[in-house]
Amino acid sequence: MTQIDWDKPKTFKRDGLTFAYWEAGPKDSSYPTLVFSHGFPELAFSWRFQLEGLAERGFHCVAMDQRGYGQSACPEAIEAYDMEALCADQAALCAELGLTEVIFVGHDWGGLIVWQMPLRYPELTKSVICLNTPYTKRAPMEPSKLYAKRFGEDFYMVWFQKEGEAEALLDDDVRKTLTYFAQKPPEADGNSPDTRAGSSLKDTLKTFDTSTARPLVMSDEAFDFYVREFERTGFRGGINWYRNFDRNWHETANQVDLVEQPCLMVLAELDPVLPPAAADGMEKFVPNLDRVLIKGSGHWTQQEKPDDVNEAIADWVQKKF
Repeated sequence: MTQIDWDKPKTFKRDGLTFAYWEAGPKDSSYPTLVFSHGFPELAFSWRFQLEGLAERGFHCVAMDQRGYGQSACPEAIEAYDMEALCADQAALCAELGLTEVIFVGHDWGGLIVWQMPLRYPELTKSVICLNTPYTKRAPMEPSKLYAKRFGEDFYMVWFQKEGEAEALLDDDVRKTLTYFAQKPPEADGNSPDTRAGSSLKDTLKTFDTSTARPLVMSDEAFDFYVREFERTGFRGGINWYRNFDRNWHETANQVDLVEQPCLMVLAELDPVLPPAAADGMEKFVPNLDRVLIKGSGHWTQQEKPDDVNEAIADWVQKKF
């Protein structure tokens, strides 16, 4: 099995910022390189099973800590985390490695990034594989206003807009925060209903008792790695991605909602935040789309069901390319 030292990344620079990345597998693979993008609150480490497992199957795999996370740069300015910058980071990583045709693989917030890559970097993007996060058309109004109108001012994406408040609560007890996010879905163990998709994250976190938490989706050793990284960096970088929703919306006013490359949508049966039904109607915007359902998985799909995810990715890429 391929072994990766997650404490010792490779690095590259873009615009004076340093980014950490890891790679595995043969660089001369007959398949396009798989470049993985993580979500919130995660790390390149969330793709450890994919980098290690798919490398063994002959794929060249790359994942980086995105800006604001882990061992990569955490610029202070909120506007440094807009979609233009996040996608440019991905393109710069590919340029660093001399990659010209890439399959971008994303999950959660990383899914939003990989759906933008074929629109912003079409010649670089061979295809897209996305876990949980569907492609969605541009909102009819500024997202912060839309979410507040639909879900209220306490909805976590609206609450995140309040600079300083959200990160203060999440940073106060990193282990508690990550325990809350990293619980297995309730359907997997028969306990109480999941509240992670609820609107009042701040109230839930304030009263959350780790002694009543469901089992976690990862080993104690893996969880400790997450805790060490987020205790060092805090959550501000990741939260700043949300604070660019409106900025991104304005910047994409003339963008066409059409992804023409072949794509795979990997759906997680038990995801309370991004359920399979959220991808209904995607073919209107992604006409060359295949789907696969990962049964028994909650939101942390690539960590909860790594073998199923690896099989889905490998099988689809081998058939397509």
